[in-house]
Amino acid sequence: MRISSKLTAGLVSVAVAAAGLAGTALTTGVPDRAAPATEARTDAGPRLNQVQTIGAHNSYHRELGAAEKQVQQAQDPNAGNLWYSHASIPQQLGDQNVRALELDLFPDPDGGLYTYPLIRKLTGQGPLTDPALARPGIKVLHIADFDYNTTCRSFVLCLGQVKAWSDANPNHAPVTIQLELKQSDPRIVAAGGVEAPPWDLANLNSVDTEIRSVFSEQQLLSPDDVRRPGLTLEQSVLTKGWPTLAQARGKVMFYFDNGGEGQIRDLYRAGKPNLEGRAVFTRGPEGQPDAAVTMVNDPRGTNQAEIQRLVRKGYLVRTRSDEPMSTVLNNETSRVGIALASGAQWVTTDFPVAGMAARYDRDFVAKLPGDAAVRCNPVASPAWCRGNVSER
Repeated sequence: MRISSKLTAGLVSVAVAAAGLAGTALTTGVPDRAAPATEARTDAGPRLNQVQTIGAHNSYHRELGAAEKQVQQAQDPNAGNLWYSHASIPQQLGDQNVRALELDLFPDPDGGLYTYPLIRKLTGQGPLTDPALARPGIKVLHIADFDYNTTCRSFVLCLGQVKAWSDANPNHAPVTIQLELKQSDPRIVAAGGVEAPPWDLANLNSVDTEIRSVFSEQQLLSPDDVRRPGLTLEQSVLTKGWPTLAQARGKVMFYFDNGGEGQIRDLYRAGKPNLEGRAVFTRGPEGQPDAAVTMVNDPRGTNQAEIQRLVRKGYLVRTRSDEPMSTVLNNETSRVGIALASGAQWVTTDFPVAGMAARYDRDFVAKLPGDAAVRCNPVASPAWCRGNVSER
């Protein structure tokens, strides 16, 4: 039941010395602005692709107890990557100025599949008693049977927390929720863990159903809201642009972390090449009808120029300001500035607030200059858009 560090992408590193950046736009590594720089100012303000926010990686995650950590360490020498805990989702949104979240999803159409994790059996503990786990519906956890703790065990509960905060703060910039559709690790299954059902069409449809059970169409920013008549989704965002920040205030949008090619994307867009009627954006490859959102996780080296190219073209891009352990332990703080300067609209971190890296004798934090929730994009915003953007 040995789990590799690659499979257990857990505690990500890092961050930024905000004092030197506060209140200023990053310019290092930022090329001359393209066409949007000449765009005339309107009362509508910047578009979604013309701003930048900080996101939290594995936003739901809580580390396990001491006895379970011993098992994790015995099975995986890199288990320390799992030993981190985020604040609750409402606190991330309200106190930490996070505007992008990540949820890892496991199908559970009949309910009760994940109530007795293998690691609890190995440590002599009983099953989990949270009634949310017993009910049918998608569950939220990191690694089935091995790293199960979370601030909200079901997808609907997590979304309900986002909705409650959103309803109380209706002028907020749109909250983006990255969804990673997961399966059980075969080695854990072989050791006695459960085998998650496949992400077949029925389970993919349940993602949309559960989203719409919490959020109304008015609260959801879906592909249908972006696509223009007679154009593909990609043509719409690249030639007509994304909605403005003003139009998207108080809304949520979703996209799949899972790669641009493969069964999940093929099933989800079958008969719906532009994601017609769907609630979630896919990572369609550049040039495909559903291409609008993409990811370049490492912004360093030539990837920074690639992110800048994609951002200038009109895509929404996610990158990461840190990687598991090495960024923190090696004091690789430069990556934060590189990520922010790339212009990626969502820069995600495991350290969105000061103090989270203190257990490693570090003071790193990844956040926007001025501790803002939203700022003008350093690559894609019009010339009149500079600095932080008010959510009021």
